[in-house]
Amino acid sequence: MKKTFALVALSSMLALAACNNEPEVIDRGPPDPLGDQLNNAAPVELPPSVKVSKSYRCADGSLLFADFMSDDKTVMVKTEKEGAATKLMMAEPGKPFTAEGYSLTGNGDAVTAEVPGKASQSCKA
Repeated sequence: MKKTFALVALSSMLALAACNNEPEVIDRGPPDPLGDQLNNAAPVELPPSVKVSKSYRCADGSLLFADFMSDDKTVMVKTEKEGAATKLMMAEPGKPFTAEGYSLTGNGDAVTAEVPGKASQSCKA
């Protein structure tokens, strides 16, 4: 019995010793023509997420909906709750968010908004 166990153990060790320890690599297709270009590409920057959403009531009684983004340079503004959003960007820190005739200064509970067709007015959250 002891000899059988020793013989089985020895044959198992020999079988395992004959195995290749290298991982098997299977490559059936031609090399990727853009592989090197993709490996050397700059990292992708994800779009900013919504940091805070605010609803503002302006001096003329109109509503303004603003989604301030996590990059602190972008705000999405809507004049109707279900309306299309306009992307406003801040050119440099301390400047207003602007685009397409819109202007928004501030990012807290009180902002100054300029909407196309209307004069500049103060709005409160």
